[in-house]
Amino acid sequence: MAKKKPKTPSNNIAFNKKVRYDYSIDEKFEAGMVLQGWEVKSLREKKCQMVDSYVFIKGGEAWISNLLITPLITASTHISPTATRVRKLLLHRNQIDKLMGAVDRKGYTIVPLSIYWSHGRVKIEIGLAKGKGEHDKRATEKDRDWKRDKQRLMKHR
Repeated sequence: MAKKKPKTPSNNIAFNKKVRYDYSIDEKFEAGMVLQGWEVKSLREKKCQMVDSYVFIKGGEAWISNLLITPLITASTHISPTATRVRKLLLHRNQIDKLMGAVDRKGYTIVPLSIYWSHGRVKIEIGLAKGKGEHDKRATEKDRDWKRDKQRLMKHR
């Protein structure tokens, strides 16, 4: 009888699936986040939603808003946590300058893509994105349906 491999925990915390449907991602960046202790404990339990969250730049710093981190009852007893507070993102100066230039001059939007663990620290992947029009979304759905049908045909062959 073969030995079973122990399950390794996944580094992924949360994905923003809707953003790939609404936007076309041109460039990705990895950023750190300034968190409180109860937020880190909640993220270990994967109590996070990033559906309506967005990134903005104010005062030469990057911030994320509407990122919902649900507080754990046991970890946040001595404070009154705010689940959707504005959190600071940690990026290099040249990355912030590049993001500011793209948003101001070229009409891009900065959207969060995923949150994950990297060497014991919480990282967030943000993307420089352009909004898709309705015809672009239909083309994406058409391509996805064709790929699915093609896989079915190849499987039954």
